[in-house]
Amino acid sequence: MTVLIAGAGIGGLAAALSLHAAGVGTAVVESAREIRPLGVGINLLPHAVRELIELGLGDELAAIGVATAENVYADRFGRRVFTEPRGMAQGYRWPQYSVHRGELQRLLLAAVRERLGADAVRTGARVVGCDGSAEGAGERGGVRVRILDRATGTVEESAARALIGADGLHSAVRAALHPQDGPLLWSGIRMWRGTTRAEPFLTGRSMVIVRDGDAELVAYPIGGGRVNWVCQVRVSEPGPLTGDAAWNRAGRLADVLPYFDHWRLGWLDVSGLLVNSGEILEYPMVDREPLPWWGSGRVTLLGDAAHPMYPVGANGASQAVVDARVLARELARTDAVPTALARYETERREATAAVVRANRAMNRAGARTPEELARVTDTYRDTTGGDVRTLNARASLSCP
Repeated sequence: MTVLIAGAGIGGLAAALSLHAAGVGTAVVESAREIRPLGVGINLLPHAVRELIELGLGDELAAIGVATAENVYADRFGRRVFTEPRGMAQGYRWPQYSVHRGELQRLLLAAVRERLGADAVRTGARVVGCDGSAEGAGERGGVRVRILDRATGTVEESAARALIGADGLHSAVRAALHPQDGPLLWSGIRMWRGTTRAEPFLTGRSMVIVRDGDAELVAYPIGGGRVNWVCQVRVSEPGPLTGDAAWNRAGRLADVLPYFDHWRLGWLDVSGLLVNSGEILEYPMVDREPLPWWGSGRVTLLGDAAHPMYPVGANGASQAVVDARVLARELARTDAVPTALARYETERREATAAVVRANRAMNRAGARTPEELARVTDTYRDTTGGDVRTLNARASLSCP
């Protein structure tokens, strides 16, 4: 029996590659009928880039990403408040990359199909239930997974050595494990995102964070002459989300432009960035309360299914990649699958809960002076396992 991964996003595909490298048989099912390069820009921090390089993807990643050199904090007139080096300029042995999410997913998918086989990822198939996660499954047992074929509407049952729920923010596996799970929690911030063909700004490898009152802009190049931008505006008090949290919902220029059309940075045309965007996506900034436990027996969670977090620390995809590597290491160390999954959860659950809490704290920080920004960024890095010396000295997560 193979390990079955629900979800062919970044976390699920990284898990498939990691398990294969560790000698663990693996298959992936993905609800989407076709995996297309959707989305906008994301960042991979050095602790995730290290893992992808160790999986043999260093050249491919460098070809699609921009190695971020600095974070520049500024006001709406373009005046610098604070600058922080990033990636190798900060002393890491590995870069930080800004990439298009869909292109990264496509890179990982191609690697999975090349290494595991063309049929390793089955599309149009959604996990809708499972049985065998409890103690009764035993060390020598398996988990029975119910899979909906979206083309025919039929539900089939498949046996797996383990089930990994990497099926995102609205995870069906998480819902099965935690039927009393609380609602998505909204920060009160509405986000608009897009990519625009634009001239390079500052170093050409700079990420900028510009704040003015309740409005914030984050922008950075993602290669191919494109700049990724995120506009965030606080429109409500925090609380449970009552509406839709789809990440690919179309947004309207008329809703976001009034908050930013008076900004004059000088070195970046903010209005032009928004007006000339090929597509605008809109969604609320949400997370969930960290779980007291992730999985049971032969079933566990990974990535956004396990620990959805605010996208304020460039850590969502990065933490999913680290999840994948630790998961593979533990499953390769023992044939006792429940023991391996418990060890994986022990190492990753509290670590990722700390990132969720740190992202909330950063979102509330409101730092404005260079001293405050330096303190906030240093604290965030220490809290989320990104200390330069610690990462540089840490042993590889690759299986011995």
